[in-house]
Amino acid sequence: MKIICIGRNYHDHIAELNNTVPKAPMFFMKPETALLRAGLPFFYPDFSKEIHYEVELVIKICRLGKHIQPRFAHKYYKEIGVGIDFTARDVQQECKEKGHPWEAAKAFDGSAAVSRFVPLDSLKNSENIRFSLKKNGITVQEGLSSQMIHSHDALIAHVSKYVTFKIGDYLFSGTPAGVGPVEPGDKLELFLEDQLFFFV
Repeated sequence: MKIICIGRNYHDHIAELNNTVPKAPMFFMKPETALLRAGLPFFYPDFSKEIHYEVELVIKICRLGKHIQPRFAHKYYKEIGVGIDFTARDVQQECKEKGHPWEAAKAFDGSAAVSRFVPLDSLKNSENIRFSLKKNGITVQEGLSSQMIHSHDALIAHVSKYVTFKIGDYLFSGTPAGVGPVEPGDKLELFLEDQLFFFV
C-alpha cells in the first residue's frame, strides 16, 4: 500500500504560496508509515516548529493498473474520503532552498490523516464534491472537486505512466487555499459535503 499525493492542483492554493502552475500534474509519495487512521492522535514532531494542515479529497484505488488511459481511469476507484496532508513547512522551505527532495517535510510518520471512505455513487453530485476543514470550530479551508486543475481521472492517467497502482493505494488529490499552522491542542474536523468524516 502506498500514498500518492498531488501538489499544486488548485489555483487559489498555488497563488497563496506564490508558486507557479505546473504544466503537468505534480506528485510525490508518502510511505505506509505516514498513514494516520481516524481516531488516532497526531503527534507534533520535534523536528519542526511549523506544521501546516492541508485538507484534500482522497480516493482509494480498487484495481491494479499501469499506463491507464483517461477514458478508463474512472474504473480504478469507487470510494472517496477526506484527509490531511500534514506538512512541515519550515523543513519544506529549507529543502526547497537547498534543492533537496521534500520527503523530510511531507513523508514523516503520521503525516497522512485519512478518514473512512464512502461509495462515490452515494454522493449527491460526484462531479462537484464539497469538502472542508474546521480548526477549533472555525472553517479554514473549503473546496470543490470541480475546482481541481486536473480531475481524478486525469491524475490517475498521469501518475500511472510512472507508477503502477495497486489495490488499496490512496491518492490525495491536492488542497485548496487556506492552509495554515496547527498547534498542539488544536482540534481539526474534516467534512465531506456537510457530514463530519474525521477529526484529529
